[in-house]
Amino acid sequence: MQPPPRWPVFSYLSRPTIIFTMNSFGFSKPPHRTRVVVAMSGGVDSSVAAALLAEQGYDVVGITLQLYDHGAAVKNSRACCAGQDIHDARHVAGRLGIPHYVLDYESRFRTQVMEDFADSYVRGETPIPCVRCNQTVKFRDLLATARELEAEALVTGHYVRRRETSAGPELHRALDASRDQSYFLFATTREQLDFLRFPLGELTKDEVRAEAQRFALSVAEKPDSQDICFVPGGRYAEVVARLRPEADQPGEIVDREGRVLGRHGGIVNYTVGQRRGLGVASPEPLFVLRVEPKTRRVVVGPRAALGTDRLSARELVWLDAEPIPEMGRAVAVKLRSTQPPTGATVYPLGAARVEVRLDTPQEGVAPGQACVIYDGERVLGGGWIERPDAATHPVAGAAA
Repeated sequence: MQPPPRWPVFSYLSRPTIIFTMNSFGFSKPPHRTRVVVAMSGGVDSSVAAALLAEQGYDVVGITLQLYDHGAAVKNSRACCAGQDIHDARHVAGRLGIPHYVLDYESRFRTQVMEDFADSYVRGETPIPCVRCNQTVKFRDLLATARELEAEALVTGHYVRRRETSAGPELHRALDASRDQSYFLFATTREQLDFLRFPLGELTKDEVRAEAQRFALSVAEKPDSQDICFVPGGRYAEVVARLRPEADQPGEIVDREGRVLGRHGGIVNYTVGQRRGLGVASPEPLFVLRVEPKTRRVVVGPRAALGTDRLSARELVWLDAEPIPEMGRAVAVKLRSTQPPTGATVYPLGAARVEVRLDTPQEGVAPGQACVIYDGERVLGGGWIERPDAATHPVAGAAA
């Protein structure tokens, strides 16, 4: 028996009525009438996302963001959104026969991502600029541009899954746990998630590269970006020092009792949990326990002093329809992108803040990193880990 045509035509009182089934993105229209904007970074992931949708017949528009100076970008081909990457994205779009645009977001990227990155280091934190970029430049500004282009969705090459439910869309970890990028998307709002699509969430990296080969894309073997895009060679201290010279001022390295053990060349060079590069002689290994921006002190101590079973997080983004109950909710949390989730209970603190009580003490909990909250594979939300004194010294401009 032959399967029915994809878009069957039925007759009712001699008037033909076309009944459309849902396309792969959940819209009741054929793909060719569904415009989607694909954020094309020039890497293999976003290129394959665009190729798959073009193959399915969607009205695909590729957009690449120029986020910083082309001259500097060309010197660092391992970073995303660099000059070579813009060229690669344009080449892929030409191969696929889709329109491609480059948008100059340099000024807003500097204000919303780079300046925030530097300010975070001045506060003695360890920031994650890729989350800020997704939160602002990409999922707010680019998403607004996609709507202006009358697109039905903004598509990215992130390895996460979006699940449609009766209560609205949910964000889930990728099928391939080794490639999961949900930690970097915790700040996605429910409204944004309604507009976003992630076609690679069910694929492995090997499968994506195989698809790139099948489509004969020039980026099929292109290495993944390793560096922060605006930090060539990983020399982030140089970038921060240029933007915020005060973060590069020298200070003291002290133990927990305040005894001076040595000197440092700037708090920007230190993060909680760090062991190497302290420049302090000691009969036992020392780790950075905290950074004190007001006194420019770096406090070090034994590994046993790193563990903590409680933290707070600000600028909470909550994706679940049900608020966090006053008596708390049992969850799992990730405190670093490379760490597995660990059991915890979250409690609301008001003003978009939460308290997190860990089932097992964790080492190296660094202010400025993300605390991402999970229920199994589902992302419930998350926030930015605060300094222990945040309750009495709130961050200026933090979301309420």
